[in-house]
Amino acid sequence: MLLQIALDKPEHLAWLPRLKPYADIIEIGTPLLKRFGIGAIATARELCPDIPVLADTKTVDGGQFEADMVFSAGAALMTVLSCAASATHEAVGRRAEHFGASVVLDTITQSGEAELLPPEARFPPSFAYVAVHSPTDRRLAGDVSTAHIDAVHQMHQRGFRVSLAGGIGPATLEAVIAAAPEVVVVGSAITEADTPQEVAQWISSRLPQRGLGWPWDRK
Repeated sequence: MLLQIALDKPEHLAWLPRLKPYADIIEIGTPLLKRFGIGAIATARELCPDIPVLADTKTVDGGQFEADMVFSAGAALMTVLSCAASATHEAVGRRAEHFGASVVLDTITQSGEAELLPPEARFPPSFAYVAVHSPTDRRLAGDVSTAHIDAVHQMHQRGFRVSLAGGIGPATLEAVIAAAPEVVVVGSAITEADTPQEVAQWISSRLPQRGLGWPWDRK
C-alpha cells in the first residue's frame, strides 16, 4: 500500500525535503499546477529525484498536448477524468506509452454514483489504476459520506487497482486500510498539520507493506 502525498499550495513545496522519506508518490495537485504550471513538476523532480511525481491535470480534452507537457517535464503519472471521450483516453494512453509513463483514471465527477465506471469501459494498458475520489468542495459543504471508501471493493472486484483520495487522515485511516486500496492519497491531513513530517511518518508507518513496486505490472 503506497502513500501519495498531495501538494496543493505553494508553501507545501517547502515541506518536500522533509516529507520525501515517507512519500511513495508526490502529487502536484490541480491548484498548484494551475499556479505554477509544469514548473511545479520540475521543482518536485529536483527536490525528490527518486520519487515518481503525479500531475493531477484532470484532463478532459486536449489529451495529447497535456500529456506531452507533463510527461516531458518529468511527471511519471497524470490524471484523466473518467468522463472524458474515448479519443482523449486513447490519445493520453499513446503518449504515456511513448514516455514510459502511466495514467490514472479519476472518477471524481462520478463520486457517489452506484457504479463509477460502465461495465463496458475499456482503457489503454498505460492506465495504471482508478482513482476513487471524494470531491473537496462536497466535503467542505458538509458531506461526510464514506461511499468512496466503500467503492474500493467494487473496483477491486472488477479487476482495477485503486487509489483512494478525499478526507483521508488519522481519523479515517483504519477504515481506509481495511478497504485495502493500492494507493492512499493524503493531502491536507499532512500538509496543513502543525507537524507535517510527524503526521506523514505516522501514516506511512501504519500502511501495510504489500510488495507493490514501482513501476507496477500493468493488467
